[in-house]
Amino acid sequence: MPELLPEEKKRITPKRPRDYLCWAVAIAIVGGLVHTTVTNENYQWPVVFSYFTTEAILDGLVLTLVLTVASMVLGTLLGLVLAVMRMSHQAPISGLARLYITFFRGTPVLVQLIFWFNIAALYPNVSIGIPFTDISTPVDVNALMTPLTAAIVGLTLNQAAYMAEIIRGGFASVNRGQHEAADSLGMSGFTRLRHVIIPQTMPAIIPATGNQVIGMLKETSLVSVLGVAELLNSAQSIYARTYQTIPLLIVASLWYLIMTMALSVPQSMIERRFSRSTRRPAPVAVATKESLL
Repeated sequence: MPELLPEEKKRITPKRPRDYLCWAVAIAIVGGLVHTTVTNENYQWPVVFSYFTTEAILDGLVLTLVLTVASMVLGTLLGLVLAVMRMSHQAPISGLARLYITFFRGTPVLVQLIFWFNIAALYPNVSIGIPFTDISTPVDVNALMTPLTAAIVGLTLNQAAYMAEIIRGGFASVNRGQHEAADSLGMSGFTRLRHVIIPQTMPAIIPATGNQVIGMLKETSLVSVLGVAELLNSAQSIYARTYQTIPLLIVASLWYLIMTMALSVPQSMIERRFSRSTRRPAPVAVATKESLL
């Protein structure tokens, strides 16, 4: 077996009376919560189980995952572009990225979603074409900006602002000497970014990105105000007919909890994978008589 590092070895500490007291209090609190949850008939657990795997709930669950994946992928790509712009030495480029990040981080995501859904009030029609020519195609913004489109656009643009700061923080964690070494080897900016900078930023970026994925999964519930039939909206549609509000909210909450726990497992595995190099100490050179001569 490989030798464990000092920080990886399990610490053995003697048990004290307050440790047992803390365990007793924690067990009492959890036991009380479990007891009232199981015995309180107002939770209507049979109703919860009957709706847990209904078609409407599962369809909403799939759409929630689609929104999460689409918004995170597009938001990460746009965030990478913004991070590179933010670190540019050109003041206009850096200023535009800073303005974008400030705006989208400074306004609530719910307001942004509603704004994009009603963008046709400002621009009912736009033309897409080649500049300085008569070649253009009119676009009906009202028909284009459906609730699903507005949800993806709003979540993506908001997520890009946060991912830009996460990626920029990862770039800042790379030692300046790495940049100088890449320059001395004649690497282009893109080659240096792909082979030197990004691999070293992963240990700093991955944990925060994993938290953003989980946060995005829960933020998709906000698009229910646009009428998008994701998980929460599906639950709302059912209890609007049956008036069984609490059981349907429990169904939605349980699915969100399950998905969050499922995402936490690969997040931990990826974190350990990319932090392996930072947890292993660098080999120490042993001085010999020949090396000292």
